[in-house]
Amino acid sequence: MKAQKKKSKPKAVYLDAAATSRQKPPQVLKALVDYATQVGVSHGRGAYGKGLAANGMVYGARAALGKLLGVTRTDRILFTKNVTEALNTALKGFLKPGDHVVLSGLEHNAVIRPLNKLKQGRGVDYTVVSANAHGRLNPYDFEKALTPSTKLVCLTHASNVTGGLSPIAEVGEICAKKGVAFLVDAAQTAGAVPIHMEGLKIDFLAFTGHKGLMGPPGTGGLIVSPRVDLDSFIEGGTGSNSDQETQPTQWPDKFESGTQNYWGLAGLKAAVEFLLKTSVQKVRRHEEALTAQFLKEAQKIQGLKLYGLPGDATTARVAVVSLNVEGRDPAELAYELDERFGIMTRAGLHCAPLAHRTIGTYPTGTVRLSFGYYNSPKEIDKALVALKEITKK
Repeated sequence: MKAQKKKSKPKAVYLDAAATSRQKPPQVLKALVDYATQVGVSHGRGAYGKGLAANGMVYGARAALGKLLGVTRTDRILFTKNVTEALNTALKGFLKPGDHVVLSGLEHNAVIRPLNKLKQGRGVDYTVVSANAHGRLNPYDFEKALTPSTKLVCLTHASNVTGGLSPIAEVGEICAKKGVAFLVDAAQTAGAVPIHMEGLKIDFLAFTGHKGLMGPPGTGGLIVSPRVDLDSFIEGGTGSNSDQETQPTQWPDKFESGTQNYWGLAGLKAAVEFLLKTSVQKVRRHEEALTAQFLKEAQKIQGLKLYGLPGDATTARVAVVSLNVEGRDPAELAYELDERFGIMTRAGLHCAPLAHRTIGTYPTGTVRLSFGYYNSPKEIDKALVALKEITKK
């Protein structure tokens, strides 16, 4: 008796770009290999040729990021291993006992957990500005939430649950007018949406390298405006002022103790240079088109519930869509999409329980589909066909 052949899985389609960009520009992979094989040393530690090459790479990475994100003082670009570390650096280095923070009801755990730690340890208090049931925020609610002790307003640029863009331009104006510092979490927008930090009156911009910037994991940073100061989060060797037993005060050395992820930074530099050449506007147009394509057909599928404002594909959201199928657990739905159709998505609360409480999907969450620069219209069609087949059951 012949053994039955195991049915092969369909060709994989990656629709989880909000978690990480899976495909990188070829220049990024080349930069990783080139740095490892041709340089391979730390920056700021040696005056020999390869050490100077490392210095130039790190300087070039800052310069490219400054050009991409609208920053003049590139010495205020601090490298971290991800956006979570960047947010912790800003919150724990800036806030003092008794300070008050205003944040939105869409923030990630990378904001709410450090704030709760600061509430317990330093008596830092915070107010949450609610969004409506679609995840939309009114900028003037932030102004109403300010108190005499408000030191900081913290706002995600785009929700990693609904994809909705926050009114950062309006909130930035309010903060500047009131003399309150403004922290923006650009995890979902750096590289995917044009950002000019100085023009938007942002004081702290936290970003990650592995999502919209299409760089390697283990890279990210915090950009700090000259208008505000910050205490260091970690102290140690910097390769500068080694005769002193206290941390250097010059930027960026004050914040970059120890050996950094130089391979990753070489890849990040290449990724940012790719975006500068390609243009963020081109990336944005492509992702808008994919999102519009998906939403137009998904709204017609009976039994499929979409969150946020599905009609606002081009102006009010990034390429992130949360959905549920009536009567199905999100985790079960995500498993079926992968197992039967080869479509990789993310299910659950997406590390953002505040956002799920806002849109009424707590505690089970949603299935999230998120599209990136390397996705194609054919892949969007494949996801729609799969959802139609699942909902028919």
